[in-house]
Amino acid sequence: MKAVTKLNIYAMKNSMILFILICLVLSGTRETRSQIASPDEIRFYTLEWEGERLPDGRPKLPQDLMERLKNISIEEVWGVLRGEGYLNQFEGGWKILHKDQPFTGQALTALYMPKRPEYADRLLEKGHEEGMKGAMNSWPIDLLIEGDVYVADCFGKVVDGTLIGDNLGNAIYTNSKRGVVFDAGSRDLEGLGKIEGFNAFVRGWDPTYLTEVMLTGVNVPIKIGNATVFPGDAVLAKEEGVIFIPPHLLEKVVITAEFIALKDNFGHQRLKEGKYTPGEIDGRWSDAIKEDFLEWLDEHPDLLPMTREELDNYLKNRTW
Repeated sequence: MKAVTKLNIYAMKNSMILFILICLVLSGTRETRSQIASPDEIRFYTLEWEGERLPDGRPKLPQDLMERLKNISIEEVWGVLRGEGYLNQFEGGWKILHKDQPFTGQALTALYMPKRPEYADRLLEKGHEEGMKGAMNSWPIDLLIEGDVYVADCFGKVVDGTLIGDNLGNAIYTNSKRGVVFDAGSRDLEGLGKIEGFNAFVRGWDPTYLTEVMLTGVNVPIKIGNATVFPGDAVLAKEEGVIFIPPHLLEKVVITAEFIALKDNFGHQRLKEGKYTPGEIDGRWSDAIKEDFLEWLDEHPDLLPMTREELDNYLKNRTW
């Protein structure tokens, strides 16, 4: 019995030593940059994406799809995401800098937490050692590239939670040519309003400075109200609210919404002509209506927002 016990203890010690060695090897090979997620970590978050990636590991979203996304309604996007099982991608209730200027972009995420002094000091020191400049709230801005939307979770803090003013706003637009979505506050409403092309969706406007927060993650999954946002998500920001689209679903979202818009256009025209009844158009289409619709598409190629190849590929799996 004692021999068995000694063998068990010996095996446990060896297993523990092996586990520690593995952890040390992995930690030695992993890229570590303070709060910034490594490309391997971002790939893990976005395993479903099969296309090209940016140097930081985020999916590289096709710009033509991002441009077409601007013409799609929040409801159309939500409908497709809901059908795919993504029920936590929309958040409303924003204070918007320019309500009449919707925008799209690719999420660069930042996670802020209430300040814990000793840890915040270590994070700041480590970041400076790695080449980051200034205060922590400027670090995500330095990483922005054109097409990015700076999306930040600062736990809804407005008073003393103003992540940017007009100086940082100018830097953001210079780097990204886009705007921001902050579960937080912002200051310098008038100054930000003068940055042509810049827009901001925030929880409120306040003259106070940012205090008692620390940056704990960049390009990590974050929570924006009721929505979960991953680095690289496609962002659609409109007056109604903001919706975050997983990269691997972007093409399906755009083409499905465009196809539904074409169907609606066709249906409205045929109803005005009196060719079909509302019940025929609103219900499941007959084979005759489907054939009429496809002929109508051939007659109006100028109405297609997608390529004909994209449409034909989509129709192969469409159940109408």
